[in-house]
Amino acid sequence: MRRAVSRATIALRMRHADLLAQIPMFEGLSDADREALAQRLTEKAFATDQVVFSKGESGHSMYIVLSGSVQIYLPPENKDDPPVVIKDVRTGEYFGELSLFDDKPRSASVKALVETVLLELTRDEFGEHLGRSKTAAITILAEMAERLRQTNSLLSQRATKDVVKEIEENLTWGQRLADKVAELNGSWAFILFLLGLSLTWSAVNQLLRTPFDAYPYQFYNLFLAVLVALQGPLIVMSQNRQSLKDRATAETDFNVNLKNEIGIERLLAELSSFRAEADKRLEALERGMRNDRVRAEIPAKSPGGPLERRDAE
Repeated sequence: MRRAVSRATIALRMRHADLLAQIPMFEGLSDADREALAQRLTEKAFATDQVVFSKGESGHSMYIVLSGSVQIYLPPENKDDPPVVIKDVRTGEYFGELSLFDDKPRSASVKALVETVLLELTRDEFGEHLGRSKTAAITILAEMAERLRQTNSLLSQRATKDVVKEIEENLTWGQRLADKVAELNGSWAFILFLLGLSLTWSAVNQLLRTPFDAYPYQFYNLFLAVLVALQGPLIVMSQNRQSLKDRATAETDFNVNLKNEIGIERLLAELSSFRAEADKRLEALERGMRNDRVRAEIPAKSPGGPLERRDAE
């Protein structure tokens, strides 16, 4: 019985370690570190619509979804308004990882959509594990440094660029020919050209005494068949390249939006810091002005007392 229980426990820990391996912050850890960290995970069960934590609460742990699903949302300011859904987190995904490094309040609320089991890793357990394993600490610091490096690289580079122009400048002559053929086939000029060619071909063969392609114009039909056979692959090549341009444009738009989002977050953080500093200085000024006003309102005490009055008598 004990062997069966121990095997089940080992299998469960291995599953927890596998979930940790899917998280970018922990994927660089060794197997021993992941298994040791998996032993520090605590399972917590939540019923449907039960709140895991609310916005503004002090954060001290991250969560991994072992089973079920949770929803990250922003609570509405008015009770009648619906909440703003940010993301649905499902099995194998995680949230709240920044709470392992800072002591700031939660930026959103989380509730269980169905009966859910979460794996909780607290800041204390995480810090204790890093204190015992230097390799784990260095690996996680390296991962955080890489994220910071990517963020700085994203902010230092221009995300906006004309990707369509870059693709067109690197096209070969065959690719340019395919684009020209696709562009010509979708125009009235090509339609009028075929109509004019067909009428000219028919008229010439009717006027000549010995026509080179008499009715039903088999040679002309063969020419049109070859033309259509060549047009098909060229048009498909051009369409594939257009799809490549669309994907590159979409990726550029995503990078622009991501950079703008990061810039806005940094701006909001700087404004919050500036507001806190301004509030402190205004509070100090108000305190000083209040002290000056109190000193001005209280009259100065005249020298003298009971001993001096007795001497005077």
